[in-house]
Amino acid sequence: MPDEYAPSGPRVIASADLVTWQARLVRVRARVNEAAIAAGRDVDSVTLLPTVKYIEPADTALLVAAGATDLAENRLDALVAKQAAVGELRARRDPGAPAATSAPAWHYIGRVQSRQVVDIARRLGAAGTIHSLASERAFTRLAAAAATDDLELPQLLLQVNAADDPAKDGVALDAVEQLLDGLPDGIRIGGFMTMPAFATDPEASRAAFAALRELRDRLAPAFAGRHDLGALSMGTSQDLAVAISEGATHVRLGRILFSDGE
Repeated sequence: MPDEYAPSGPRVIASADLVTWQARLVRVRARVNEAAIAAGRDVDSVTLLPTVKYIEPADTALLVAAGATDLAENRLDALVAKQAAVGELRARRDPGAPAATSAPAWHYIGRVQSRQVVDIARRLGAAGTIHSLASERAFTRLAAAAATDDLELPQLLLQVNAADDPAKDGVALDAVEQLLDGLPDGIRIGGFMTMPAFATDPEASRAAFAALRELRDRLAPAFAGRHDLGALSMGTSQDLAVAISEGATHVRLGRILFSDGE
């Protein structure tokens, strides 16, 4: 899955109260900011995406109350449940409830089945992003729905198999340009996502991240006016600093955010 690797050993116990979620967000945001500064980048150029597949709907709502502005989910049914929980918490006005907050931007990071892609797009809305698109059929269905059903598309990212890993989904590096050129009218790609193979050494991911950035830098001028290609969704808990040093605009973090030991 293109969100984050399942941790080895016992499952992370992510449930927490509001104060703990606030402290976790501050700690992890500091890690992201430190990596951005070390890379000579503006801290606001990197979006922290909590991968909320690790937590229950109630904790997702508390995470938003704690200050999370973006949330990433990898299943449609879970997305629906967590959007509802966040909406309910924001609507509450009883004195004991956390203060109402702005609606978060939702990101879909799981494998996209073409039969579900329009439903996913509707759930995300124009402020959301689908990170894991790699099927021409899915793009065709999105284009048709946008043309006939007045669907306002979210930002669309193309999943690229930058490490040429047979175990991973995504378009091959050398097939991306042709796919972009042949996409239906009305489809605009906002950038790329990749998920390299799991490695204990973060530096093992650098080649894949660099390859994706180099591909983006090469293709962006050629597709200017048609595809934006500004976003690079890459990096997880294991290699976030390497990803940011190679230009990541979105880092998908679960394990280090949903535990207190790192």
